[in-house]
Amino acid sequence: MTMTLFRRAFMGLAGAAALSLAGAGLASAEALVVGSYPSNPPFEYKTADGKFEGFEVDIVNEVAKRLGMTVEISDLGFQALFAAVSSRRIDVAISSITITKERLASQSFTQPYYDSDMGIATRKEANLSAVEDLKDKVVGVLAGSTGDKWSKDNQAKYGISEIKSYNAQQDLLMDLSAGRADAAVSDVPGMEYAFLKMKDLAVKVRIKTGEQYGLMMSKDHPLLAKANDAITAMKKDGTLAAIHKKWFGSDPAAGSASAVEQPLPKP
Repeated sequence: MTMTLFRRAFMGLAGAAALSLAGAGLASAEALVVGSYPSNPPFEYKTADGKFEGFEVDIVNEVAKRLGMTVEISDLGFQALFAAVSSRRIDVAISSITITKERLASQSFTQPYYDSDMGIATRKEANLSAVEDLKDKVVGVLAGSTGDKWSKDNQAKYGISEIKSYNAQQDLLMDLSAGRADAAVSDVPGMEYAFLKMKDLAVKVRIKTGEQYGLMMSKDHPLLAKANDAITAMKKDGTLAAIHKKWFGSDPAAGSASAVEQPLPKP
């Protein structure tokens, strides 16, 4: 009898554990798990109380709402976002991530929702007005970014003496301000936003790249099509335009990725 009671008790505990695990799995399935590099205003940043805010935070929150899901956002470094998406530790990565052919080989993206260019920034007094002026200069970049790739691809062409890689945009711009780098190559919107406070720095050259940002997800993620449909609906009903105006102070340009439905990016 003792063994029978023990066996019944064990089976009851095992059943409870199974139900607990099933419940945890259900809760996880109801949350859209998002990774963000939150040193990238106005696209994403953390408030003093640890809350995530920004243009892309509003977008991913609205997408999740339309999918009937909640959102869990984790603070990750920019490079760590790619590994986290590939391993499916997160469902979505946001951080003004440019859609590229190279990235599409191993990741999936929703349609783009923002058009951008890269820029070259320096201290305001620096004499730099063209990419050719990078000759013999120390250039700072955010590790793993398209600015990093562009600088490496063009180092020999423009005679860049050194490329310094940073894990945080703030560290890159602080070194630029302090003279430990001669120039920074990064996305224009994020730098111009930072320079509202860092008034000694300025974007001197725009590099037309045709860059576009989208939500990055793992290859053929089961929620990709639904997330993409949500972005289409947000463009059509004016929600995305309202988010754009909230964070950039203007309506999106006619025909831009923030205003018009775009095709789903393919490798």
